[in-house]
Amino acid sequence: MEEMALKRASSSPHIHAGRTVQGVMLEVIVALAPAGVFGVYTFGWRALLIIAVSVLSAVFWEWLYERMAKKPCTVGDLSAVVTGILLAYNLPVTVPLWMPVIGALLAIVLVKMIFGGLGANFVNPALTARAILMTSWVGYMSGSAYQMSVRGVDAISGATPLASQGGYELWQLFVGQCPGCIGEVGRVAILVGGLYLIVRGIISWRVPALMLLTLFVCTWLAEGSAHAGLYAILSGGVFLAAFFMATDYATSPVTPVGKCIMGVGCGLITFVIRRFSSMPEGASYAVLIMNLTVPLIDRYTRPRVYGEVKKRA
Repeated sequence: MEEMALKRASSSPHIHAGRTVQGVMLEVIVALAPAGVFGVYTFGWRALLIIAVSVLSAVFWEWLYERMAKKPCTVGDLSAVVTGILLAYNLPVTVPLWMPVIGALLAIVLVKMIFGGLGANFVNPALTARAILMTSWVGYMSGSAYQMSVRGVDAISGATPLASQGGYELWQLFVGQCPGCIGEVGRVAILVGGLYLIVRGIISWRVPALMLLTLFVCTWLAEGSAHAGLYAILSGGVFLAAFFMATDYATSPVTPVGKCIMGVGCGLITFVIRRFSSMPEGASYAVLIMNLTVPLIDRYTRPRVYGEVKKRA
């Protein structure tokens, strides 16, 4: 019986009974919508154009790959749509339109499909694409590429809040009155979407809560100021990474203890990167690094089966 049960076990993501992959992805899209609306409201219609190009590109590359590989078409599960949205949310509004196209190619083909499709990828596709784009085209992805537009005022260029080291008040960071990527500045909207997913049982509260708490505490202890801790969690892409990246079904632990380790690890690595490296942002790389540890985390945190006898040589 044990061997039969093992044969029936499939790769991640493991969806609770009564939920389909398409249904879960649709809920994630609904949760992501407020941040997208805020991004368009803040940065203008070009933000919507980048989101549309990214989503259409992700769907197209998945369809084309499966057609060329003569595999069943899976674009209907909406996972490519979610990847396209998350990729666009991690881009500045000023990027040329070919960048989300290239980013979607990297995310879908290189990270997702080559490793077997949904659930078989071992790192987050959108974050991996962002990391490659950041490394390849630094000028488009950092510094003056970030814009902030206040309603009724022309857009202005400037560094991210992290790079400017305290140039914004906490309330400005929280309500999105600061530069940043399309989907990361609307932190109230991200929080609303994240809480929706938690209430709906799509994600666990453990990962986002412990990631934010760990980064807050580490920064507070290092800087000796609670204000610095709040500034750290409200800056950059930490909110977006905590609620929508670190909680990805395919690349996050499945056990409650594992989720706690994931959250603490992401927060700690984000702090270390920001504190001791030349990069002002570290949330994306923290999630990617922890993605690589997930198989090990699951191996050592899975509960023992009652009555299980350890195999002997």
